[in-house]
Amino acid sequence: MYNFEFKQPKTISEALNALKSDEAEALAGGQTLIPTMKQRLASPATLVSLSKISEMRGICKNDDGSISIGGGTTHADVAANSNIFPGLVTLAENIGDPAVRNRGTIGGSLANNDPAACYPAAALSAGATIVTDSREISADDFFQGMFETALEESEIILSVRFPVPSLSSYQKFVQPASRFAMVGVFLSKFENETRVAITGASEEGVFRWKEAERALNEDFSEGSITDFVLEPSGMIGDIHASKEYRAHLVKVMTKRAVKSAS
Repeated sequence: MYNFEFKQPKTISEALNALKSDEAEALAGGQTLIPTMKQRLASPATLVSLSKISEMRGICKNDDGSISIGGGTTHADVAANSNIFPGLVTLAENIGDPAVRNRGTIGGSLANNDPAACYPAAALSAGATIVTDSREISADDFFQGMFETALEESEIILSVRFPVPSLSSYQKFVQPASRFAMVGVFLSKFENETRVAITGASEEGVFRWKEAERALNEDFSEGSITDFVLEPSGMIGDIHASKEYRAHLVKVMTKRAVKSAS
């Protein structure tokens, strides 16, 4: 590592003031930032830890029936909460290993927007709203490409508000070494629409499979997407899977999500 200043504020206002320092960066669970710093791919002069800000943790039901999850809430806390809808519980239970689940946070995952991370698919599928210290951003506007989001410099994710679908499922084809999604499909069925979000597959990061959504809105069954062929040209191709294989997996995992939700 290298020398840097470490700050651990206990309130949101203290954190925002600390982030005004030159080359300051927020530290959530540290599951991505710390390894990146060790590899000298990032070198902030100041780390502002959000782990002691109690108002950024916790889960609650809102008056409109939605669920709000604090940006500093860990994956383990999400997995253990009975108020969360089934697809989100399954997602949180299968992130990494116990060490990762007890340190990593939902806010950190969304802010990083790794193309194979799980939470972006949940937020996009459920039509979540990302609440920051200065505004509210719909999930459809938040994710803007691989590792890219609508967040401004020093903007903090305070919470995420999820509408609760009537049916939900997250199906993840795990890359065994990293436990990230080689392909992950989050399906949310509401009264008037079905939304399908894909992670781990596209070179552009998380995306909605709108062709499948239209078909499932007409006929919520595995058979409605049997004949679909996803274009492989925009898929990720690497040592773990070819573009064609990932495109195939998207359909397979979507059909599993429909079956599981049903």
